[in-house]
Amino acid sequence: MTVTLTWEGIVLTLLAAAGIVFLIYLTLLMKKLIGTLKEVDVILKDSQVITSIAADKATKVEGIIDGVGDTVDSVVSAIKGNQNVVNAATSVVNAASSLSGLIKKAEVKQRRKRSEKDNL
Repeated sequence: MTVTLTWEGIVLTLLAAAGIVFLIYLTLLMKKLIGTLKEVDVILKDSQVITSIAADKATKVEGIIDGVGDTVDSVVSAIKGNQNVVNAATSVVNAASSLSGLIKKAEVKQRRKRSEKDNL
């Protein structure tokens, strides 16, 4: 029995084997890529939640700062004699109470989030 090997047959066999190895490699690569994309999706969802919370807090802080600025302006005007002292003191008390109310709301929200996480 005689087996004849040609260069063309050897090259085609090697190319077919390389193609099969390449397809297996691409399949494994796609499997890893899908896992990575799922992890990235989770991270992006978390960052979206964090960003929305930060934007909400920034809006609330902006309101507080505006109120404090108005209060300081009222106090300065009262000192200059442009407004009576009672109105200035009322403005200070109102600003302080709104600030403490926002802080208490933030603490309540944090407690709720912690209890929700604990329940999960």
